[in-house]
Amino acid sequence: MGFSARLMMVSCMFFLVLFLWLALEVADAAGPAHAAAPFPSITLKKYASGFDEPTDIANGADGSGRLFILEKSGRVRIIRDGKILPAPFLEIEKLVKSSGSEQGLLGIAFPPGFKQKGHFYVNYTDHSGIGNSTVARYGVGANGDIAEPSTAQIILRVTQPFRNHNGGQLAFGPDGFLYIGFGDGGSAGDPRNNGQRLDTFLGKMLRLDVESGVSPYRIPPGNPFRNEIWAYGLRNPWRFSFDRETKDLYIADVGQDLYEEVDFQPAASKGGENYGWRITEGSHCFKKKDCSKKGLTLPVAEYDHSEGDCSITGGFVYRGKESPSLVGIYFYGDYCSGRIWGLRRTGASGRKSCS
Repeated sequence: MGFSARLMMVSCMFFLVLFLWLALEVADAAGPAHAAAPFPSITLKKYASGFDEPTDIANGADGSGRLFILEKSGRVRIIRDGKILPAPFLEIEKLVKSSGSEQGLLGIAFPPGFKQKGHFYVNYTDHSGIGNSTVARYGVGANGDIAEPSTAQIILRVTQPFRNHNGGQLAFGPDGFLYIGFGDGGSAGDPRNNGQRLDTFLGKMLRLDVESGVSPYRIPPGNPFRNEIWAYGLRNPWRFSFDRETKDLYIADVGQDLYEEVDFQPAASKGGENYGWRITEGSHCFKKKDCSKKGLTLPVAEYDHSEGDCSITGGFVYRGKESPSLVGIYFYGDYCSGRIWGLRRTGASGRKSCS
């Protein structure tokens, strides 16, 4: 199942609650975390509410403690000291096309040294074509809680053939480069085989150097295909994140009809991984009984739809201090069932065990 309107409107609030460690209450009966420890139980506590179709949450890592919440229509709100500030941080509703269930303001990222640099990046679908993807840079005004729309600089535009599978995630990696996740362009079954083609940004993870001063960006010299593409074979990498301690990359890729998957890229990777779509869905051949999986990087975890699950949303590896038994666990969940899973790395290969 593709990532639906309900996922856009609900699952991000679900993870807004889940991943604010200030709001997480944990049963630590399992004791200190270690490889053989059972997974701890968790309960959820509401931290903030009142948002209009939230799609993403980010921390500027500027020492302010602020949390930035995206709303699908094109607004960014701030939570400071547990309270939602009345004035939006950014308002670009006129630029954002959000009528489609998977369209809107989808991602935000703050560069290393955001406090000194005073700019950030967003990913949204615009009003051109069917709703093309735009990545833009914005500056912060004299009032640090309000951005300046007039400072907009377009970094990248990607033409979308359909309204769904836009991806939308932005994140700065430990190397200081900006990673961008794009889905396969939509419809169903990747009719244009974008996931496997290297002449399109669709179905890809991109890696750009946007902080070098080169306009609009520089292609990092280590990129595997000597262009913007870092990895491919993705269906809709709606949410991905880096482990802030190990620097490993976790990608939650939304499945088609049968399987949801978590892909893994170790910190030492030189890029170029092919995560399989549309040859495979999860670790299974897609629409064929037999297929060649040679050269593919198969998921480290997957689950099927047999128990009411339908669409994965990726989270983060917990590295907080409040709950020792959670340290090192990557959390992710499913919209339809509401289930939350945890993965713990069990070996150098990056294979994981699932709770």
